Amino acid sequence: MPLTSSWCLPPKNLALAGEVHVWRAGLNLNASYVHSLTQILSADEQERVNRFYFPKDRDRFIAARGLLRLILARYLNTEPSHLRFSYNPYGKPDFVDESGRNGLRFNLSHSQGIALFAITRGREIGIDLEYIRSDLADSQVAERFFSHREVQALRALPKHSQPVAFFNCWTRKEAYIKARGKGMTLPLDQFDVSLVPGEPAALLYVNDDPEESSHWSLRDLVPGPGYAAALAVEGHDWGLKCWQWPGESLSPAARS
Repeated sequence: MPLTSSWCLPPKNLALAGEVHVWRAGLNLNASYVHSLTQILSADEQERVNRFYFPKDRDRFIAARGLLRLILARYLNTEPSHLRFSYNPYGKPDFVDESGRNGLRFNLSHSQGIALFAITRGREIGIDLEYIRSDLADSQVAERFFSHREVQALRALPKHSQPVAFFNCWTRKEAYIKARGKGMTLPLDQFDVSLVPGEPAALLYVNDDPEESSHWSLRDLVPGPGYAAALAVEGHDWGLKCWQWPGESLSPAARS
C-alpha cells in the first residue's frame, strides 16, 4: 500500500462504514485551549495531569487526552466530558459502557508534539508514532527487541537507510501489539514485520500461529517530516481516510 500523506479537513458528518479514520493533531496548544481541554478530562485523568513534573509534558498529555475526547464525541454525538474509559491489564483503552458505543474502537499515539488518533468500528486497531532519532536506531537495540529475520534485513541495508528502517520496524511492531491489546506479553522478537524503506508495511509471520498474519493489515502513515508511524487493523476489507484536526498547525515548533 502507498504511504498516506494527504491530511484533509474532516466533513461535518462522519461515517465509519467499512472505514478506518486517522486524525492528526498538534499538541503544542495555547494556554487557554489547554485550560479548556482540562475541564473535560475525568477525575483520574486530572490526577495523572498533576503527576507531571515538566509543564510541556503535562500540557501535551492534556492536549492528547482532551482531543481524543473531542474526536470520539463527534462520532458518538455526545458530550466529551461524558465519556468514560476503562483499560485492560496491559493498558489498552476502551469505553466503560461499550454496549452504548456501537462497537467503536480507538487507539492513540503521540511523540514530540504530534498525536495520531485511530478510529474504527467492529475491529481491533492499534497505532504508533515515533520521532526518528538516529542515536536510538542502533544494532544493540535491534538485537534486543527485533526478530532474527528483522535484524538480518536491517543489517543488509546501507547505513544511511537503517534509521528509517529501524523505526519502520519499531512502529509496525508497536502498532500490532497495541491492536492485540496484550502489551509486552507478546514478545517483539516472536513475530516478523517488513521494514525495508519503500516496501509495503506487512505482518509477515507470527511464531506461535502461522495463520495470524493473514488476519491483519499494516499501513504506513506520514504524519510529518522526521516521523515514522504505522497502523495495524484487524482484517483487510476497509478503507483509510486521514483527517487533520481543524485549526491546529504542525509548524516546526510543534516538533521541538
